[in-house]
Amino acid sequence: MDTMTRLGFVLDSDNCIGCHACTIACKSEHDVPLGVNRTWVKYIETGTFPDVARKFSVMRCNQCEDAPCMAICPTNALFRADNGVVDFQDDNCIGCKSCMNACPYDALYINPETNTAHKCNMCNHRVEVGLEPSCQVVCPTEAITIGDLDDPHSKINQIIARNETAVRSPEQNTKPKVFYKGADQASLDPTRSALSNDGMIWADRLFAGDPGGKSHPSVPVALGSKPTDEDGVVARTAYTTAHQMTWKAKVSGYLVTKAVAAGVMLVAALLVLMGHADEQAAVGVAPPVIAGIFLGITGILLITDLKQPGRFHYLITRGSWESWLVKGAYILMAFALVCGLWFVGGLAGSSGLLKGLAIPAVLGALGTAGYTAFLFGQCEGRDLWQTPLLLPTLLAQAVTAGGATYAILDLFIDVPEGQAVQWCLLGGLAATAALIAIELTSKGSRHVELAVHEMTHGAYSQQFWFGGVLLGIVIPAVLVIIALSTDIGAGIAAVAGVSALIGMFAYEDSFVRAGQSVPLS
Repeated sequence: MDTMTRLGFVLDSDNCIGCHACTIACKSEHDVPLGVNRTWVKYIETGTFPDVARKFSVMRCNQCEDAPCMAICPTNALFRADNGVVDFQDDNCIGCKSCMNACPYDALYINPETNTAHKCNMCNHRVEVGLEPSCQVVCPTEAITIGDLDDPHSKINQIIARNETAVRSPEQNTKPKVFYKGADQASLDPTRSALSNDGMIWADRLFAGDPGGKSHPSVPVALGSKPTDEDGVVARTAYTTAHQMTWKAKVSGYLVTKAVAAGVMLVAALLVLMGHADEQAAVGVAPPVIAGIFLGITGILLITDLKQPGRFHYLITRGSWESWLVKGAYILMAFALVCGLWFVGGLAGSSGLLKGLAIPAVLGALGTAGYTAFLFGQCEGRDLWQTPLLLPTLLAQAVTAGGATYAILDLFIDVPEGQAVQWCLLGGLAATAALIAIELTSKGSRHVELAVHEMTHGAYSQQFWFGGVLLGIVIPAVLVIIALSTDIGAGIAAVAGVSALIGMFAYEDSFVRAGQSVPLS
């Protein structure tokens, strides 16, 4: 095979017989462990008895021209080879799993033996020496074709030119280089098929709400019918593979801990601007100590969530500035430096230093609270996280967390402007409630609608309504209003603060998990 510059696949579903030879060849070629796959065959069943059909489609990495997995990878572990193949380098991978959420095709997985991200790389080690990928070699019906998309005379270009072909999730604008001939759209769009209540052939039934996260997200449908809330379902998923939920409680917790760190410094800066820079305990010392503790917890959560925690320093030593994981790491470090200087100024009783640090503290706090919106924005496989309201929501939550932390702190030390702190808490709660309400009532893609449904009416509905809304917004708001109207408001406001922080975690966890509940393959 000649040297190529832009390799692509054509997968002929008209010829595919669902024999799984490609899957087995791939596992053998790359020593892929049980439970994970670089390539697999998906079965769907369409029609109504007796006029029914079973259709097959091969699923794998789409070798995107604009690959979101490469953009989000913080250490350049995913890179583009000279022939256009998106390949990976184990030695650079820290196991952050961000690429798995960035990919709209469920193509990446964490290898349980290496704890690094793997995927189909077109058998690039074979292609580079003139051999065909193992899946193409073993396919008995020649349903798999690799070729140069830049060569108008290549077989792959002739197939594309002469036949109607399709790509998966074209709306994601990743410019995939895997083309499907003869594939049913219900096979390429996983939101148009669902598991039946009797499960799948050769596999147990898998639930989207599986606490362990080892599921194929799908809306269960009774055999012979479709879900009443899913008008787009036109086929039954008869066979596919399970994909683990990537980010869970640690990521949800990190969203709260950094909101506390950012929020307490926002309120501290506000108190400085209100003329309380000389309040050593409540303004000079306690806020940076609390922020430092919660920044430390944030770092611990992030590092322990890595599959290769010993490589966390690669974010700095091998970091890619295209990734918001790397940008976020520097933002957190810069904010920690500001908090450290604030602490020194507080210990020294230097109100002038605190006044000089007020604006940097605000900017650092806003960056700390808000950068995750851009990180989640790089997770192109998760449409719920693409909302433009995520940034203002995170900032509103930081104000809430700052007001809540100071309301609790008021029980132990004398906090100036106690009512101003309570108004911060109430304002943050009101803004968060308004933003969530707008998000839930706005129209979005089918992925967004499915994720919102899962969050508000599905597996995470109790966590969302009773935890996130009732405990996290309604109860603390009522308590703060009572606190503002009574002389013994400090204790009530502290209870409101505790409730708000617990509820914030419940909301974040439902949001993070619901965003990953929509099937991508």
